[in-house]
Amino acid sequence: MEKDIYVAGSKNHVFLNKLIDSPNIKVGDYTFYHDFVDPTRFESLNAGYFVKGEKVKLTIGKYCSLADGIQFISSLANHPIDGFSGYPFPWVLGEETGYEYVYPDKGDTLVGNDVWIGAKATILPGVTIGDGAVIGAGAMVTKDVPPYTVVGGNPARLIRVRFPDGVVDQLLQLRWWDWPVEMVIRHSRAIAHGDMDELVAAAKEL
Repeated sequence: MEKDIYVAGSKNHVFLNKLIDSPNIKVGDYTFYHDFVDPTRFESLNAGYFVKGEKVKLTIGKYCSLADGIQFISSLANHPIDGFSGYPFPWVLGEETGYEYVYPDKGDTLVGNDVWIGAKATILPGVTIGDGAVIGAGAMVTKDVPPYTVVGGNPARLIRVRFPDGVVDQLLQLRWWDWPVEMVIRHSRAIAHGDMDELVAAAKEL
């Protein structure tokens, strides 16, 4: 493994975009995953259903912080339940069952930029998580999460909105995560400490 896959030399943190091989998974720059045992296993253990050649995609934005043991579930893990059984008879018992087993397709899963997903959270198929959202540890995310909101629980529910609407609108317009990394470094204190005046002024440099 190349040394630069690890974040700040920590063997428990990896930059995911340097590891992903599956064409069904796309991860933005500087998004990292933490695992106490082996973070390089993310593709097979945390998003395994997305690597099986199905058409649905998992897209994760830039500067996301992904904690240990999170799970991204794709439509391939779904079972149809409209009939009397959701058991995959054709797959297990063979084609002689005489019908096609169709997995319910919930669509692509999308995680925005600067999203923090806490330990052991589960993201169900077809969910969109907005920029700047926070997913609490152990949450079961069953529906879309708006930008800059905090959700938690099973099923995940709104805990609070991080900032007033006007501030959220400004952040979504600034899109600091798309700035050149040198500019992000230069203004990282303002980003972390919520100095909107500095960020607005910085954006004029672009």
